[in-house]
Amino acid sequence: MQHFYINCDRLHKLYFMKKLTYLTFSLLSVFSFAQEVSKERIQTVLSTLASDEMKGREIGTAENENAANYIAKLFKENNLEYCTGNSYLVPFTYKGKTAYNVCGIKKGKTDKYLGFSGHFDHIGTSNNSKDNIYNGADDDASGITTLVGIADYFKNKDPKFSMVFIAFNGEEKGMLGSKAISTDKNLDKIYSNLTALFNFEMVATESAFGRNALFMTGDEFSDLDELFNLNAVNDLKINPDPYAAQQLFYRSDNVSFVKKKIIAHSFSTVDMTKASHYHNESDDINIVDFDNLTQIINNFGKTVEKLSPENFSPKYNNSVKF
Repeated sequence: MQHFYINCDRLHKLYFMKKLTYLTFSLLSVFSFAQEVSKERIQTVLSTLASDEMKGREIGTAENENAANYIAKLFKENNLEYCTGNSYLVPFTYKGKTAYNVCGIKKGKTDKYLGFSGHFDHIGTSNNSKDNIYNGADDDASGITTLVGIADYFKNKDPKFSMVFIAFNGEEKGMLGSKAISTDKNLDKIYSNLTALFNFEMVATESAFGRNALFMTGDEFSDLDELFNLNAVNDLKINPDPYAAQQLFYRSDNVSFVKKKIIAHSFSTVDMTKASHYHNESDDINIVDFDNLTQIINNFGKTVEKLSPENFSPKYNNSVKF
């Protein structure tokens, strides 16, 4: 009888240990899943920015300012710090009126920064009787959604790099917002420690390289893509620019930081050979591949999580024109 009781006791302990192990693994799985940015979150952010109510987000309009305030709200949700002053909204002058860039900071373990940017303005409305709104879902609500998604991913993390998130205004009018904020002396402390700027420009569709892949403008000018790909997670890949003849490196907001000799490239998925939605009323959420975009955002976050000043310090070569 005593032997029976001992065996029962052992069985009870074994059962308890198995339950505890199962519970531990379950919690780890839930925690791991919870770290990922959901497709629903991506859909909500992009659809809000590209909604008809935003009327194309043209700089100088009330809807453009609404978009800036919406992005500031998202930055607040992610507990970002202000880049300067007492607001995420960083003012500059456009045609005698005040317009805004949006800027937020996530402090990491070091004072070295990585930057993530995109532009939230688009080209407004048209006279098309069937559809008169340039929603700009790909150009560039998708880029803003990507940087917000990365901020989401790192909300409860302690990354090795500090991070600065910048939503530029006025890109469509000549990169006005990035020119203004790149010369803002109040941000010089950040810029002097900015290792690289990832500028997201039209990432809503599957690239010519397939899913889970982007291309980098001006890839011939620095080793950023090589260093990133060495650490890339889940087969995410940054490819060379297949449209180099179009000089895209010098045609987006990254160029405002190139002039400061900061490593700054634009990252995109758009197939420039067949992008009929570019600056067209058809650039709405119907062209967005949300599964692919969600995958890219999460894999980008996981890759950035591996980066540190020790393994990621890209440099320009002598062929770039400042």
